[in-house]
Amino acid sequence: MAKKEPWTREQLIMALNVYCKIPFKDVKECHPIIQKYAPLIGRSPVALKMKVENFGRFDPVLKAKGITGLANGGKAEESIWNEFWGNSEKLAYESERLFAERAGKTVEDFATIDTRNIPEGKEREVIVRQRINQKFFREAVLTAYLNQCCITGITNTSLLEACHISSWADDVKNRTNPNNGLCMTPTFHRAYDKYLMAITPDYEIVLSDEMLSGAKDETTLKYLHNLQGRHIIMPEKFSPEQEFLAQHFEAYKHHL
Repeated sequence: MAKKEPWTREQLIMALNVYCKIPFKDVKECHPIIQKYAPLIGRSPVALKMKVENFGRFDPVLKAKGITGLANGGKAEESIWNEFWGNSEKLAYESERLFAERAGKTVEDFATIDTRNIPEGKEREVIVRQRINQKFFREAVLTAYLNQCCITGITNTSLLEACHISSWADDVKNRTNPNNGLCMTPTFHRAYDKYLMAITPDYEIVLSDEMLSGAKDETTLKYLHNLQGRHIIMPEKFSPEQEFLAQHFEAYKHHL
């Protein structure tokens, strides 16, 4: 039997990207994302599926749920996990660049970034990287929440957005961190950003009097009151960081 070639560093980085884009419960060799990326990585869909499951054994959220992934992984993937898990911005751009290189495309074309109004030169490079990271953040957050709003339970992806807990403008380090994300509909996303609502570090929904008073009909008011104090719908992985929730909750209280 021919000896299997070990996974390269680049292949493992790309596999970790795939890990972030598929709900763990749906990791199968027939999944469209596995089918799309396996040829670019240079591995079979079965091999990529198993590598994604290997990464699952390091995920603390999955561990807490008793989901351990495949146990027979190697040191190389543990090293990649440790290098990139606290640096999702580096993972996002580097992995997308590798996919683009394998596909024979520019990174912006592979990531389908609209560059028509982006100037040339250094500024272009910064904006393209930023948009690729934003797209990765959205994909990772929506995937983590199984394409479901954490407040309403709405599952239509065209009505869902990835909301930053610690703001995009103020927390550069965590702009692409999926643990800094909440999946919400645009109305609740805006309310969260405007401190009209908050989520406590214990994951309880808190709506301000200002938000409640804005509901003029009885049905809407009753719906909002029913949300008050309820727990959000938790993600499969990438649980919202409690420290970030606490910081936002304190800022919310100051805005009352």
